[in-house]
Formats: sequence, structure tokens, C-alpha cells
Amino acid sequence: MNHPSSLFERLNTTISRIVVGQTTVVHHLMVALLSGGHVILEGVPGTGKTLTVKALSQLIKADFRRIQLTPDVLPSDILGTNIFDLNTRSFSLKRGPVFTEILLADEINRTPPKTQSALLEAMEEQQVTLDGDRLLLPDLFWVIATQNSLEFEGTYPLPEAQLDRFLFKLVVDYPSPSAERQMLANAQSGLQTKRVNLEQLKPIATVEHILTARRLVQQVEVADPLLDYLMTLVQRTRQHPDLSLGASPRSAVAWLQASKAHAWLEGRSFVTPDDLKAIAPPLLRHRLILRPEAQLDGLQAEPIIAAILSQVPVPR
Repeated sequence: MNHPSSLFERLNTTISRIVVGQTTVVHHLMVALLSGGHVILEGVPGTGKTLTVKALSQLIKADFRRIQLTPDVLPSDILGTNIFDLNTRSFSLKRGPVFTEILLADEINRTPPKTQSALLEAMEEQQVTLDGDRLLLPDLFWVIATQNSLEFEGTYPLPEAQLDRFLFKLVVDYPSPSAERQMLANAQSGLQTKRVNLEQLKPIATVEHILTARRLVQQVEVADPLLDYLMTLVQRTRQHPDLSLGASPRSAVAWLQASKAHAWLEGRSFVTPDDLKAIAPPLLRHRLILRPEAQLDGLQAEPIIAAILSQVPVPR
């Protein structure tokens, strides 16, 4: 019998055929989906961010909603509101788009902090509180937010507390020349990526398959020396001279869970140091805050992450 992760290999392969040249991004999305962790997709327009999420939703038969976030979007536009019905003389709840399984928050940094914060409770506690009533969200509830890395005018950067609620920040770069050439060949042969074509995609998995896989991921073993290794890495981010903010306790737990998902996708029932290392860049790049003098010197988070990984001895 095939390892259950073969289902995710098929998902990965299918999405990579639709969104050409973003293999690493798609793989990390699989890890996040298995971990139940929310994701920020950052990149210039036209690199397939929205298309990737739509295709994935279709392939797992998940309920999908998309919010186009702008400066005039209100929290009630996301969460919903109670509306008074004159006929029944009672209030009825009109649910917002947050009540879904996969939520795409497009251009999240274009909406003000008050509206951004409407997602905080939903992302952390998988519930929404409206007029004092606690409303649970679906078991799969998964937020993928996009933002343009180039535009700063008219944007509202996400605060650290909200950034920490995202498992990964995935950078969607331009595809390689060969991948972009393949995109042109696909377009020339009539392959389109509009809604009609996406709806014709045959589902490969179901939401229940995803939830079952998440339970299997929890059974992946992590040896005590690896827990110590992870703790040392986390401590190094907090002690680094060029960083004013290191990894939080929440991110340490997320690092562990994502590493287990990465190992499971590799067909293993145990975590290795390489799993922890593979997860580090997308997990830390949005959490580490550089000191002002380090920013002036032109330092970036990525080289600091690489340096920490190279300096901490790997357990044998």
C-alpha cells in the first residue's frame, strides 16, 4: 500500500502543472496545509498567487472564499453582522466570508489595522465572536493572505502580533526562463487558467483526507536531542546581536509541527535535523525584526537565518 503522503505528491504535481515554476512555494503550501498553519504569499502581481490557492481549493473540494481587501473594507465585511428583519421582528445573522474552509485575503496590507485585526481571533482560536455569541469555524479553516512586496504607498504593514499568527511567509518570485517558456507554450496550446477551466479540475482529495492526514502527522516522532536542537535555534534568534526580536514560543511550536509535516511528506515517521532546517526560512523570515543599525547596514533576515543554522551543532 502506498504511503498516504502519495496523495499530496499528486496534489503537488497537479498544481505545479497549472502554476508553472513555483515548485518550492507549492511544496511549502502542502506543509502548511498539513500543519494547519496560515500563510502569507508575497510577490509581484501576475506570479500566480491567487491561481495557486484557487487550484488547491478545487483539488481538495474545499469551500473557498476570497476577500479583496481595500482601505474601505470594514470588519463586518469579513465577519458578518446581525441584521434586523422587519417581518419577523428579530435579528438574523448574515455570515461573512470568514465562515469558509479556505479563505484568501487578497492584498491584506491594503486594509487598515482595525479590519486586519478582525482576522486575529479567527486565525488563532478558529472562532468568531459576534455580539457576544461564539461561532465556531470549520475544522479545516485556513487563511492564505497575499501582499505586494513592491508597493508601500497606501498600505498598512501587519503588526508583529498578527505576523506571528502566520506559519509561513512564502516569497513568490518570477519563474525561471524555462518555466516561463512553458507557460507561453501552455497558453499557445489553449490551456487557460480562468474559472471555467479550474472548475473542470477533478478533485484528488477531500477535506476529510486532509484532516486525517493532519492526525497522522501528529504521530511523527521527534527525538529528545532534536527538541534540544530546536530550542537552541530558537534561543539563538533571541540572542543574535543584529536582531531586536527573535522567534516567539508560538513560532517554536509551529516550527516543530511544520517539521513533522515536512518529514511525513518525505515518507518518514520521524523528524531529522534537515526537516528543521528546511522549514526555517519561510517560518522565520517574517518573525525576525532587525535592529535599526542592522537595517542601515543593509542586512536581511535570510542570511542571519542561514548563519544561525550553520553555527548550531547538529545532534548526532
